[in-house]
Amino acid sequence: MSSFYDNLEVWVKRQKEIKELFMKAEENYAEADRLTLITLSRLAFQHMEKTIEAFDNWLKDPMITTHMPRELLVELWGNLREIFYKLIELDIEHTSKFAEHLKKLESSESVNPLFTLRISREEKETRRQPPTPII
Repeated sequence: MSSFYDNLEVWVKRQKEIKELFMKAEENYAEADRLTLITLSRLAFQHMEKTIEAFDNWLKDPMITTHMPRELLVELWGNLREIFYKLIELDIEHTSKFAEHLKKLESSESVNPLFTLRISREEKETRRQPPTPII
């Protein structure tokens, strides 16, 4: 069992280190250039993906599921649901704002022409889809 405890302690320590690294890296994010902001965002998403996958695996582990008290699960869901809904809200808000921004760029003919080629190709590909028969 001591190796199990050691693994838990190592995991917690690593998560704390990563949190501190991110906090240091993003101190002046409001003044950062676009590349830095994209990099921060991508690295954060990558770490979230790893953490979510590890959390999911944690909840699949019979050792955990057998011994996890209900109170901890209620607390977990209470926190998780806030993160979950916040992420969905973030996605809706960010995607909607970018769509509006792109429409403005398109109306002022400011979209890079290389990307308009990609967009028109994607539109044609969706038009090539045969209609779904109604049965």
